[in-house]
Amino acid sequence: MTDIEIAHATPLKPIAQVAESIGISADDIENYGKHIAKVPLRLIDPEKAKKSHLILVTAITATKAGIGKTTVSIGLALGLNHIGKKAVVALREPSLGPCFGMKGGAAGGGHAQVLPMEKINLHFTGDFHAITSAHNMISALLDNYLYQHRAEGFGLKEILWRRVLDVNDRSLRQIVTGLGPRTNGLEQQAGFDITPASELMAILCLANDEADLRRRVENILLGYTYDDKPFTVKDLGVAGAIMVLLKDALQPNLVQTTENTAAFVHGGPFANIAHGCNTVLATKMALSHSEYTITEAGFGADLGAEKFYDIKCRKAGLQPDCTVIVATAQGLKMHGGVDLALIKEPNMEGLRTGLANLDRHVANLRSFGQTVVICFNRFATDTDEEMELLRHHCEEELHAPFCINNAYMEGGAGAAELAQLVVDTIEKQPSEPLKFQYEDDDDLRTKIEKVATNIYGAGRVTFAAPALRRIKLAESLGFGHFPVCIAKTQFSFSADAKKYGAVSGFNFEIRDVVINAGSEMIVALAGDIIRMPGLPKAPQANVIDYVDGEIVGLS
Repeated sequence: MTDIEIAHATPLKPIAQVAESIGISADDIENYGKHIAKVPLRLIDPEKAKKSHLILVTAITATKAGIGKTTVSIGLALGLNHIGKKAVVALREPSLGPCFGMKGGAAGGGHAQVLPMEKINLHFTGDFHAITSAHNMISALLDNYLYQHRAEGFGLKEILWRRVLDVNDRSLRQIVTGLGPRTNGLEQQAGFDITPASELMAILCLANDEADLRRRVENILLGYTYDDKPFTVKDLGVAGAIMVLLKDALQPNLVQTTENTAAFVHGGPFANIAHGCNTVLATKMALSHSEYTITEAGFGADLGAEKFYDIKCRKAGLQPDCTVIVATAQGLKMHGGVDLALIKEPNMEGLRTGLANLDRHVANLRSFGQTVVICFNRFATDTDEEMELLRHHCEEELHAPFCINNAYMEGGAGAAELAQLVVDTIEKQPSEPLKFQYEDDDDLRTKIEKVATNIYGAGRVTFAAPALRRIKLAESLGFGHFPVCIAKTQFSFSADAKKYGAVSGFNFEIRDVVINAGSEMIVALAGDIIRMPGLPKAPQANVIDYVDGEIVGLS
């Protein structure tokens, strides 16, 4: 059965019953149909949250087909509930861009999914649309402000705020607006990023409450006046209007898994161009209503996990008890130099060589003080000999607990061994208090250099002139204490997407920097990374259809 066929065949419980299973009254939730609900922020209990165990799921360096983090995250929650623990999973919302582009949906797979998967993968509760609308509302109000006040001599020397759209559309990366008669506005260069790269998305994911959301929105830096003064949303005077658009989106979304256990799915920044984590609020909500909370961070550990620790945990005061890293034999063979067309075939030498990628990630995770459990997603083409090589390497050479995950095929029963391994690991050897890669008072260049050299393995870091100017400006505005969020390819430790394995000693170039004064982080753009993806030659949209009242082709 396909993912969507399994999803359609799974009986769903009314969302009120799912809420009550984790101690949330049906009267407290706001239903979005029968199987989805919003949960109010007042149900976050800081004292209960401190008693719950937080587990991060990350992965080796990504392949274009993914590694299966979401499936493992959901499967681990199912497995923990299967062995009698009270577990909740907290995930990001899928973006329409990958759903209709190359990667497909992000609701898990097989018998380890969050449901209803088609609603989650598509419009869901409208959070993405709210962020897109609010972001572009700021753009429209800013353009109107410039148009209406031009006769008074007001203008911006540089506009930093771009538009967003939750569709992969390379033609919109750079555009010109205001063409035509003067009443169409001021003619100026503009462009689009994808919605997961929006600063409002990052703000939603890092905000602690409504007041914090408003404060962050007001602080968004839109541009600079001709006398070099920053111009913000607060100066524009529209923070209240943006709050109106975002107020519902701020509340976490409650859904259920294929085994009817609770799941919070909320927020959706990408890890290659943003910080790659679900909302702080959803994580704390899950912690408030579980013994174990499982969350994931996007792409490989060099991106998502580093940002989870250095940005999300640092700012939200979160302390993970264990980190699970996911790998596949196919992914390791790709990193071992095996041709992509041949990675499904047995290749012990390629697999052995590719283990260097796993080793680097495990060492990196341990540098944060994390206890690491290694989980392998096994595919039908994987041999027993390959699995034994992996087990021996993990247990004898890395001295790390190892488990093969079968949740895709068997649901919670297939992840029971992994669940017990995680429980035992947390009880016997929980992670140490987090050790960040840099200090708050390090200058911005030093922060970027520490991540690039210590985590990526760069030999040196160079900064293009625009990046240096922007760093100097950020520090002059008092933003030097912000964490850094490096945007780079997800397919390599380096900024070159074709350098697989565990490359090191390379030059890592920062070509530009984006000042996110609202989300309070500095985004450093490395190599040729772009924040508006394009569509592949044969996008997933080609196979998605609506037939006899059912969606097909969505995976």
